Amino acid sequence: MTRRTEWPDGHGYGPGAEAGHDGGRDDDGRGGSGSAAGGAENRRKRKDGGGPSSSRAEAGPPRTPEEQARAICLRLLTGSARTRKQLGDALRERGIPEDAAQEVLSRFEEVGLIDDAKFADAWVESRHHGRGLARRALARELRTKGVDPSTVDEALGQLDSEQEERTARELVDRKLRTTRGLDREKRIRRLAGMLARKGYPEGLALRVVRQALEEEGEDPELMEYHLPEA
Repeated sequence: MTRRTEWPDGHGYGPGAEAGHDGGRDDDGRGGSGSAAGGAENRRKRKDGGGPSSSRAEAGPPRTPEEQARAICLRLLTGSARTRKQLGDALRERGIPEDAAQEVLSRFEEVGLIDDAKFADAWVESRHHGRGLARRALARELRTKGVDPSTVDEALGQLDSEQEERTARELVDRKLRTTRGLDREKRIRRLAGMLARKGYPEGLALRVVRQALEEEGEDPELMEYHLPEA
């Protein structure tokens, strides 16, 4: 007669569960309940950032407003040069007290990390030769960035009227090719409008456009009719 095996109730044993019967160990000999608890503990530590010691290290002492201001300014200056006003506005938006912000900004000026004059010089050089902007447009941009009027004037001093006219002519020559096939009046409007958007005075813009079209073959008498004051 075959003896019937009695399976104790309530202990998780049964056909196919023999692997866990030997002292509660898994196939590889590690404790089943112990490894589960250890895994849960490891997951909790990873979620918390590595345990109590790392949590304490991350918290650290609270930073002063001056320390926060320095960190913000250095991060912004890493990307590109900024004016004092731009940095001041950024600190204000982040809730840095005004006295702490001004102290840090003044210190940055002392060590040369903030230099509005150098910023303005570089801006004029880059935006005139890179984008073809005229002095009027450049002055407007620098003012919006908080550069004071005297510093703006000094930076714009590197551009004289002859340089400005040469740049205007280069812009027209590049644009001229894309307007071929249009009627005369439309070409004039497009070319002069392009120069106006870049800040060139109306008289200079019309004169340069007229010269370019005449050199291309337009009748001077017709140009005189369309652009009498150029």
